[in-house]
Amino acid sequence: MHGLYYSFYKKLIGESPFFEVLNQITNDNVTEYGHTINTLKRFNLYPEVILGIAFKLFKKIANKSHWVVEQCWQVNRGDDLPPVVSCEGIGNEHYFYITMVFVLASTVATSIFLFGVLLSLLLFFNHGQATRVQWTPPLRESFGYPVFLAQILVITYVLRYIKNGFLWSLLIAYLTTTFVLFWQFSAFALTTQMGSIFVTFVLDFIPIRTMTTIVYGHAIAFFTAFMLLFGNEMLLTSFYLSSIITVWIVMSLDRYLYRITNRPFYIIVNSTLFIAGTVGIKLTISHLMRVEDDAHIMDLLRAKFTSFANFHTRLYTCAKEFDFIGREDLTDLMRTLLLPAAALSFFLVFMFFLHYESLIYRDKIRVKPCAEIVYNIIQGICFIIMACLIMRLKLFMTPHLCIIVTVLANYEFVIHTVHFNIPEWIHRILIVILLAAMGHQGIVNIQKQWEIQGEYSNPDQEALFNWISSKTRSDSVFAGPMPVMANVKLSTGRPIVNHPHYEDAGLRSRTLKVYSMFSRKPLIEVYNTLKGMGINYYIFQPSWCDSRMLIPECSYRAIWDLQDPANRKRESLCDLILEVLNGRRMGALAPFKIVYSAKSYVIFEL
Repeated sequence: MHGLYYSFYKKLIGESPFFEVLNQITNDNVTEYGHTINTLKRFNLYPEVILGIAFKLFKKIANKSHWVVEQCWQVNRGDDLPPVVSCEGIGNEHYFYITMVFVLASTVATSIFLFGVLLSLLLFFNHGQATRVQWTPPLRESFGYPVFLAQILVITYVLRYIKNGFLWSLLIAYLTTTFVLFWQFSAFALTTQMGSIFVTFVLDFIPIRTMTTIVYGHAIAFFTAFMLLFGNEMLLTSFYLSSIITVWIVMSLDRYLYRITNRPFYIIVNSTLFIAGTVGIKLTISHLMRVEDDAHIMDLLRAKFTSFANFHTRLYTCAKEFDFIGREDLTDLMRTLLLPAAALSFFLVFMFFLHYESLIYRDKIRVKPCAEIVYNIIQGICFIIMACLIMRLKLFMTPHLCIIVTVLANYEFVIHTVHFNIPEWIHRILIVILLAAMGHQGIVNIQKQWEIQGEYSNPDQEALFNWISSKTRSDSVFAGPMPVMANVKLSTGRPIVNHPHYEDAGLRSRTLKVYSMFSRKPLIEVYNTLKGMGINYYIFQPSWCDSRMLIPECSYRAIWDLQDPANRKRESLCDLILEVLNGRRMGALAPFKIVYSAKSYVIFEL
């Protein structure tokens, strides 16, 4: 996936005129051969566009000022590998890209610092559980999450100081729009934010004018992002739009709902309207637009809690990052005392609500202290649920747990909640003791992060790409495992049929056809399917046929037996291909022809 995003940046900074390349990526027939797609719309490539412009301007300035921004030398790699030229410095296209990603990622620490000094230390103590940017710089989360955290900071400020007006709406809209442009998953994250803000409003902690300011900002952001993403259908049919519309409707009914004094009834009525409206409007728009791009998300959630499974859900649930959060992750957060401290913060906020709010009757007063705390607690609960369901989403949970823990450092809040007049100096000592206890394991974690060193080397894949570049035509079409396809496009520029960006119904259908090479279908049927897609070469990885999986149902044999029970009794194509590769049953793969064979990769010509 990393290679797919980077390939567009590489194309944008090439010798061709920038706007000519921009036109090519908005009318791309290489990334999904046979389809012309707008990759800027589909893949949220605005980060690459911005970095491409920035790199070209930077190089122009550096060249005119004779500023040396890159140093290169030849590296002898040994092991019969040819020497390569290695470069470093911000003037190198790779260094520039990664440096800009890390600069943006560093704003997470800045935003956290503005929430509170304590947070900065907690974030570093739990850095390994808070981000993946050091491993996967090009992923959309590396660009999107820092912007989202800055937006949450602004929302928190608006709630704390009861800020109203169009300028605040514009600031919220600017950050929210940027978040949506940078990351496709943003629509789901922003839906949880709309829900969290709405719950805070229903609990009578947000005045109607402040609520209007926030929702207005979200509405502006949605329509701006929708236009800049060329009318992205997945965004239009998201829960985000339906939640904005629903909140507007409920706010327009507030003059009537506000009269309800019974709190449980008031909460039930508003919650019912929000859930029914959000789900109903989303389903209606999806049905009218006939868009099923996000259907896999609902299938994935369904697979988490039931026995339901299909080809696509297995590809997700068999990947560790899409599994439930692991015991190791929770243990790490326990060792730094982040989870216990966050649990104590949750308890204090709950006690605060019990002390100052009636569970039965509403006082109808909406200008109250600690609205920002209530919002962040509810938002944190949403992020915890997300992380528990999908481990990859702990990047939302861990930083927000750090934010929630700062409640303990709020002296005024603590003494008003516990109803015990603790001297402020004692409270400070307790916070220092807590911080020292957290630092016992936290410093060890930081040292482990600093000790991580390494270099990337993949001679097998390098040999594969060298063969493709030298032995095939530039317009030859390739298919194969999704991760490899992204790198084929990046390193060779050859057209590909499938890729790892799975958030499109058409692409999922294509991948199902491409992966039939691992099924039990008749070989000639698979050949005709692939040939019909215009594929010239198929890259096959023998290791993918290994049935000795830790989870038996995650082998491709098991996945295809689930997907295609009609052929369950037939011989697996994996077995057939492996026998041919081992020198047995020669000719059994006709009409496929082996044109490249190595330990890790085999190429079939169609």
